[in-house]
Order: sequence, then C-alpha cells, then structure tokens
Amino acid sequence: MIPAEFDEIRPYMPEELPAVYEELIADPEFQAAMGYAFKQIPFEQVAALMRNSKTNVDFQKALVYPFLQGLLKKFSKGISLSYDNKEHLKNALCISNHRDIILDSAFLCLLMVDHIDNTVEIAIGDNLLIRPWIKKLVRVNRSFIVQRSASIREMLASSKRLSSYIHHTITEREQPIWIAQREGRAKDSNDTTQEGLIKMLSMYSSGDIFDALKELNLSPTTISYEFDPCDYLKAKEFQQKRDNPAHKKSPMDDLINMQTGLFGYKGAIHYHIAERINDKIAALDKEMPKNEKTTAVARIIDKTIHSNYKLWPVNYYYYELLTGDAQYADKYTQEEKAELDKYLAERIALVDLPQKDETFLRTKILEMYANPLINYKKATN
Repeated sequence: MIPAEFDEIRPYMPEELPAVYEELIADPEFQAAMGYAFKQIPFEQVAALMRNSKTNVDFQKALVYPFLQGLLKKFSKGISLSYDNKEHLKNALCISNHRDIILDSAFLCLLMVDHIDNTVEIAIGDNLLIRPWIKKLVRVNRSFIVQRSASIREMLASSKRLSSYIHHTITEREQPIWIAQREGRAKDSNDTTQEGLIKMLSMYSSGDIFDALKELNLSPTTISYEFDPCDYLKAKEFQQKRDNPAHKKSPMDDLINMQTGLFGYKGAIHYHIAERINDKIAALDKEMPKNEKTTAVARIIDKTIHSNYKLWPVNYYYYELLTGDAQYADKYTQEEKAELDKYLAERIALVDLPQKDETFLRTKILEMYANPLINYKKATN
C-alpha cells in the first residue's frame, strides 16, 4: 500500500488504470500521438490493448515494449545490457548519466523486462508534462513526478516528499527506480552528478546522510549511445547561449528534441548497471562536514559511471580531432574515419542559425563524443 501523501506524484495504481485509459482514449491529442507512433495499427486496436492491460507492466509490455523494439530495429544497431549483480537489480536506485529526454529510462525498462521481467519506476520533471494527456500517460508508464516549477518554500516540501517516496519505493516495495544524475541532459556529455540531487535523496531522514543513502541501494548506471541524434541540436543551443546568455529553450524546443531523439539514428547502445555503492559510502569518513559528504558520494557515482562507458570508434576519432592526440588511431579504420568525417559535416549542416559559427559548432560536437573517453581515462587511471 502506498501512503496517500504520495498520491499527487506517484504512478497510477492498477485499480486506477481503467478510468485513466478511457480518458486517454477519448482525448483527440492522444489519438493523434498514437496514430503517429503506431502507424500500422488502427487506433481501435491500440485502445483494446490498453483495456486488456490490467497492470502498468502489462501496458508497457503490450504497447511500450513493441514500440521501442520497432525504434531499435529502425534507428539503431541494437542494444545490450551488462551488470555487476543481477540479484541487486530488483530494488536498485539506478542513477545514470542523461543523454535522451525519453529513451534513457525507456530503454532501461525494455532491458529490465528482458532480464528480470520487471520495469523501473521513472523520475520525470513536471516541466516536460506540457499537455494533460502526457502527464496521464507517463503515470500509466510508471513515472513519478519531480516538481520543478514551484516556489522555494514549496520546493523544500516537495523535495522531502520526493525523497520519502523514493525511500518507500526502494525499501518497502522493493521496486527499482531510474533517476538521472542531474536535472537536464549533460549536453557536452561531461557527466557529473548534481550534489543537490544527493542532498534530496537523503532528505527523508534526519540522521546521518551516509546512513540514509546506503538504504537507497544507489547503483550507478552508464548509458552509452554510439551516436546522439540530438547532437546538432545541443550544439545549436550552445551557440544560442553563447550569443545570448539569457536564451532559454521553449516547450517547442523540448518537443523537437524528444522527436529527434526518438526517431534519429543512434547506432549501437549499451547500458551497464554497476554494483551498489553502499560499501564505498560506508568506507567514507563520517566526521567530514555535511557538504563534503554529498560531494564525496557524487564523485563516487561519477567515477563509477565514467569507468563503465562503452566506447566506440566515434569517441576515439573525435577525441583525436579535438585534441590532436592520435594515440587511439588503432581504434578505428580508414573507412570509419571517412564516414565519421562525413557525419560531422552533415551534423553541422543541420544547424539552422542565421549567424552560424561552424568552427564553434564543430568543436562542441567533437566535445560531446570526446568527453566520455576523457572521463573514462581519468576514472580508470
């Protein structure tokens, strides 16, 4: 039983699904979205699959899983998962680097179905829930809401509630969770954990932060895409912010990023779920100041994520183009080099800015692919 205090943010319960299904089925915007996602299936069949799904996982297996399989078949070379301890997956808090707004957590759910016949609950910011039907759909899809559009006073209360919900889900329900290591994607792929996130996770307890965090079974999770379909959009945003520091993305920008991430080519994809870091936290000095404690835990997460990157020829070659260091020339062929030169030129050409700075854009795209290798080197020394 989930306490009523979490009703506003938690996923829908199985008994709530039939009514929510009918609300979604009657929504013209949802109908249009399903028509786009399932072009080969009449909407009446989609509605029937929903009505036959008695649980959230049933819904995911009936609709989300085949949709993701279709994306992988069309827009990737395939996906793989490795992990340090399969037994620990059942109640892990998978804290990962963040590349794609939708697919990071969605692909993890797909992999979890294949490996443990379960899916993760997903932390999602309310800034992305720009339409009522989207908020309903993500809660059907086992997402819980992270409130970001609140006053400072409201934010403290919502953070405490969120922390308590995560603790309850991991310890009482033994349900795995996915959460990104920071708010928003690391657009330059320099993946670092937000210390404020670590503080939030421990807020459910008034005791020592290390003891609180150990109860959450933090399992750093590394996501490695060979290619990022949004790389040129991220480079574009870097130039926009350079030219106008006050620039902010619009809801339409988020929609474009979501669509591009979903239907763009990703190459090969790999996930690695590391061992829980409980023992590493236990080895830290409990007498250090509180702010140093959050920093220490964040750095453990960072090092674990960085050391488990799956690196591809694009990472090695773009590192060479960025730095001039050719020590990894044996990691790619001349044919791959030619294809990657072509890819880089094509991505820069996609940026639609009136005052396009091609040198700057080139550097930013190179950084996106080189930074995982740079961080891997540091983490594994």
